Amino acid sequence: MDSQQAAEHLEVIRTLMERSAIYRRALAPVMTLAGTLGIFGALAGWLLHFESPFAFSAYWLVIGILTAISAFLLVRQQAVKQREEFWSPPTRRVVHAMLPALLIGFLLGVVVVIAEWKNGAADWTAVAPVVDLTWLPLSWILLYGCALHAAGFFTPRGLRWFGWLYLLAGSVVLIAWSLFGMRSARPQLTGHLLMGIFFGVLHLAYGTYLSITEKRKNAT
Repeated sequence: MDSQQAAEHLEVIRTLMERSAIYRRALAPVMTLAGTLGIFGALAGWLLHFESPFAFSAYWLVIGILTAISAFLLVRQQAVKQREEFWSPPTRRVVHAMLPALLIGFLLGVVVVIAEWKNGAADWTAVAPVVDLTWLPLSWILLYGCALHAAGFFTPRGLRWFGWLYLLAGSVVLIAWSLFGMRSARPQLTGHLLMGIFFGVLHLAYGTYLSITEKRKNAT
């Protein structure tokens, strides 16, 4: 290996390390924000008794949209503060990788909302045999895991492992539901619990982990 090749390899390594630091710095507050909104969203949905499939689906679609907008504004603020390009090529690759799975999840929720609105079902018991509200959250969980895993190819591998956590844990819950018939008398409350755990607690835990490790790196 000549000196020019060695210099090129060092430059690639330095670039990857810089990108890793940028992603970690951006992901920590985004994950913390998403986790906080997820936990409060689950508690509010439970306490406000969003019990029909229509109310449940519409409510969590709104929470998801608000979370996405908040994350977008937060990342943009970080980029402006650090005087970095916001819509950079790496950012576009991450967004494009996540978009298909997220779009499918969004469309699933929209389909349920439209179907329930057309049926005019006010009572969840009228449609429980057709729409089990535990299946929609599980679909969102698995699709979100796919989105994170896809984005992980353009970010530090921790995000890809985080996606695998969603896929494996969501699959375990799905299989348990299928084998043991783990049904609730009020499945929408179980749905709020699933959303709170997967989109609230896990996000908050990952955001906390990124913040702590980033502070340790800066300290050293």
